[in-house]
Amino acid sequence: MTDPAPKTHAEASRQRKDIVLGEATDEARLIRFVAGPDGAVVPDLARKLPGRGIWVGADRDSVATAAKKGLFSRAAKAKLTAAPDLADQVEALLARRVLDGLGLARKAGGIISGYEKVVAALATGKVAWLIEASDGAEDGRRKILAAARKAATAPRLLGAFNSDELGLALGGENVIHTALLAGRGIDRWTQDVERLSGFRPLSPPEWSVNGRGESERSSAFGDQEDL
Repeated sequence: MTDPAPKTHAEASRQRKDIVLGEATDEARLIRFVAGPDGAVVPDLARKLPGRGIWVGADRDSVATAAKKGLFSRAAKAKLTAAPDLADQVEALLARRVLDGLGLARKAGGIISGYEKVVAALATGKVAWLIEASDGAEDGRRKILAAARKAATAPRLLGAFNSDELGLALGGENVIHTALLAGRGIDRWTQDVERLSGFRPLSPPEWSVNGRGESERSSAFGDQEDL
């Protein structure tokens, strides 16, 4: 189904044509690509690289289809080369952005880590995202998830990174339980997580806070603010 026409100039500026679907789609749901100096297709996750943007749905199948069927060349009206592992490149870049965003949130005071501190934060209802290391102990995770279900506002759940990856991002060791507090910048970070969900599950389906696994892509993309 084609998205409804934007009603304002601001809304129109956020609509881009997905070269796979051939439809206007919210930028938040897309990945921007540009042509490099050598004619290679380059992902532009920050949407800042010079050149005409080529937009593709933020999911593995769409990126793979665009590369396989030569849609980048067709959109650019020039010969472009898309690497066979382009979707993997996008996934790695998105993962890096999500982890870097957590690092920025920590510096801004928006991150809480440690079992007891996270449980206390959940009780306040101010936790936007509960971030659990994928290799954490099941018993601890089960208790944390139980506490999250009792929160006044149930947080969303991210379990796409292991403790080493989270530790590097947050400057700690053995980082297992982390809470990202609601606040300025959360929408931009959430958008990156949503885009990442098109390339890897956000958490195993058996993990759940509110009855639905975060392995399923959410249809909700918020407005963007800088962290």
